[in-house]
Amino acid sequence: MYEWEKSFQMIINEIDKSISNYSNESLTLRFLSKKLGYSEFYTTKKFKEILGMTFRDYLRQRKLAFAFKEVRDNNKSIIEIAFDYGFSSHEAFTRAFKSTFGITPSDYRKDPIPIVLRTKLTPYDRYFLGLEEIGKIKKSDNVKTYFVTISAHKFLYIENKESNGYWDFWDKQKDIKGQDYETICGLLDSVKGKLDDYSGEEANSGSGQLMAYISNPEGRLCDWGFSRTECYGARLPSNYQKAIPSQMKLMDIPESEYLVFEHGEFDYEQENRSVEEKMEIAMETFDFNETGYTYDTSVGRIMYFYFDPSKYWKYIRPVKKIK
Repeated sequence: MYEWEKSFQMIINEIDKSISNYSNESLTLRFLSKKLGYSEFYTTKKFKEILGMTFRDYLRQRKLAFAFKEVRDNNKSIIEIAFDYGFSSHEAFTRAFKSTFGITPSDYRKDPIPIVLRTKLTPYDRYFLGLEEIGKIKKSDNVKTYFVTISAHKFLYIENKESNGYWDFWDKQKDIKGQDYETICGLLDSVKGKLDDYSGEEANSGSGQLMAYISNPEGRLCDWGFSRTECYGARLPSNYQKAIPSQMKLMDIPESEYLVFEHGEFDYEQENRSVEEKMEIAMETFDFNETGYTYDTSVGRIMYFYFDPSKYWKYIRPVKKIK
């Protein structure tokens, strides 16, 4: 089963790459089945078994997610976008768009409210599946530390006071109506103007989204020595005034000083656990002597967690000056 999930992750990646390049040539079941080395019938069966939906439904929803971003972010005509993503006419695209998102592309362009997009599926994750690192390859033991001042902004998020870690967070959220992984990530993906979004027009699987921990005496006591509430959301400009999804909260974050712990690019399958250990040790052993600062665990202070193996692993912890 693990090998099947890994193979399908390759197919999922291929689908996104082809859609973003407006290439329908490699988006056929025949082409993708051939890459896997199995019949179309068997590939269809396994796709639904592993991913919970048919190949055709997933492909249609991902195309609409990419088209949605173009309707929102550029001045291309609706008919041009429709043709780019394989729809035969303006009417066919409008019907599919409204059926999926509850609004026509023209009306959405006038008022871009948050809408749940079909995010990229990730059927293969070796840690979620209970596998360990592949070997013990460690590229670097260095964790950079530096102080920064982050300007005032807003944080759009959901929270869970009982969860302990990323996987546990989403495991608990799946039982809360409208706060499951697919819904929340899809909503956040549709929000324009996220401060940490580097995806451009790509219908991504999380760019601009991050975990955070809000210091809260009613939350769970963590290993870092303070009670906190785990959150998932996105940072937005301080002047953000668009609609807020009903199941989410919006928090004003004042300009503040933070201490950043940053590890650079790493191999997720080979190094994730090792990098996590390095980061934990770096935070536990950081010497504040002669810095004039200490950690700030005051109620309401927020700590951000950035995770993108292709770029970095970062904890951004609030600090305060020692009086």
